[in-house]
Amino acid sequence: MNDLLPLISRHGYALLAVLCLAEAVGLPLPAALAILTAGALSAYGNLHFYSVFIVAFVAMLSGDILLYYMGRVSGWALLGFLCRLSANPETCILRSAEYFYRRGKQTLLFAKFIPGINTMSPPLAGSMKMRFEHFLQFDAGGVALYVGAYAGAGYLFSDALRAITHGLHSAGFAAEIVVGTGLAAYVAYRIWIYRRYRMLDVIPRVPVEELARRLASDEKSTVLIADVRSHGYYDAASERIAGSIRIEPNNLAEEIKNLPKDREIYLYCT
Repeated sequence: MNDLLPLISRHGYALLAVLCLAEAVGLPLPAALAILTAGALSAYGNLHFYSVFIVAFVAMLSGDILLYYMGRVSGWALLGFLCRLSANPETCILRSAEYFYRRGKQTLLFAKFIPGINTMSPPLAGSMKMRFEHFLQFDAGGVALYVGAYAGAGYLFSDALRAITHGLHSAGFAAEIVVGTGLAAYVAYRIWIYRRYRMLDVIPRVPVEELARRLASDEKSTVLIADVRSHGYYDAASERIAGSIRIEPNNLAEEIKNLPKDREIYLYCT
């Protein structure tokens, strides 16, 4: 924030809009911190509070609408691309989808406050064919809550934020050491998480030809095929592999109890 204060004070609404739009489309930029800083500057008279709110709101909502339509066109492709930035892409997608399955459209009201879910929610809503007017209504409400919370906090606690930044500036070298150490620890933690999930990524994948051969042979009775497409993509009227059973991935605890223990189970999804 010590760097953002003079930057936003100098470049004002343009920088705020760029940071908010960039974070909305998935880039790792500090939109929340920028909104907080802009809110504090509006208390000093450098910026206007309502203008800060409108600029941040329009920028973030524009990014969300863009991702919504991209998700509507590309489906899982965009979700997979965004999740490759995380340590575990499968968990990233499933966790985001689970929020939608449990809470529905209301997810958009608080998604901005949850790291990981914030970027995934708009394209997920698009890929699940949520009606645009419903998406716009709930997402606009969520963006308004997010921008209002950070801008309001910056405005109300502007003196405290200024004291903190002045304190960091006065501490000089000591503050840089603390920040640098914290950053190094965070990077090390992310590397550890990444390596951990990579070591656990040992799920075997079977070529289609091999499974087809087994189904056509005497081994057919030992094979069970399960359709595990999430219900956002599953359509009971659509085609399935002949003889396959349906498993709802968000109800695995119960589904697993009904699976036979004497057969090899092959899973397929979207």
